[in-house]
Amino acid sequence: MVAAGVLDIAFDRYGDPSGRPVVLLHGFPYDTRSYDDVARLLAESGHDVVVPYLRGFGATRFLDDATPRSGEQAALAHDLRELIAALGLDRPIVAGYDWGGRAACAMAALWPDEVSGLVSASGYLIQAGALATPAPPHLEKRYWYQYYLHSERGRAGLTAYRAEIAQTLWTDWSPTWRFGDSEFAATASSFDNPDFVDVVVHSYRHRHGMAEGDPAYAATQERLTAGPSIDVPTVVLDPTEDTVVALYGTPDHARHFTHLVDVRELDCGHNPPQELPGRFADAIRALDESLT
Repeated sequence: MVAAGVLDIAFDRYGDPSGRPVVLLHGFPYDTRSYDDVARLLAESGHDVVVPYLRGFGATRFLDDATPRSGEQAALAHDLRELIAALGLDRPIVAGYDWGGRAACAMAALWPDEVSGLVSASGYLIQAGALATPAPPHLEKRYWYQYYLHSERGRAGLTAYRAEIAQTLWTDWSPTWRFGDSEFAATASSFDNPDFVDVVVHSYRHRHGMAEGDPAYAATQERLTAGPSIDVPTVVLDPTEDTVVALYGTPDHARHFTHLVDVRELDCGHNPPQELPGRFADAIRALDESLT
């Protein structure tokens, strides 16, 4: 645990403290178990690997009951920045997917001098403004969980069936991944965090313009809404079997990343580090080698 900004952040740490620092960031509805094999492989390569639980997950806790339980991208970005500072990490590589990818992309865009590189699954994950424009119906149906959480029925459903909803999303988003019951159970306990429901509900309401953001992050959120480019060295991972993010991702990655080291296709779904840990670790090692 480390006190960082508004949180006590729980994290796993592996490898050599004197090695190149790497921060690995999980998404929703997953946790740090996504990176067990990636972290082991990077530790064997001499890296200093930090894998934090995001706000609302695992043992991470808010320091003050009065702090808004925001799930907006600006909050995730500040959490990452505060963690890097609290641990004294010297310009780490940041890597992530889903919510973790949002945090990593935002960090790289807004504070590029504080990181050395980025690995982002599905490319540019900064959301420029509320999702006001409807998508075609065959795409909209994939976002049922977001619309569900816009209602109080959805909040009650997530409270009662958090593991069941998560398992449904794992199955839908990664159709080629055959995870076992024990593998899912190892993560599901992280959803018992007392702030999980509030943070998740706020995240999906805020991104659709249905909830106000935390005023503490208003200036940062405004910068993100402008859709800033990312100038740090970047490796993009494109999961070919992802049935949710790939739907609105763009193959024109160079439009967003001015220092694109590589783009790699991965034959996996929405959770690349757990589905193909060797390929995810290889991407980080390749980026590291390009920096030396």
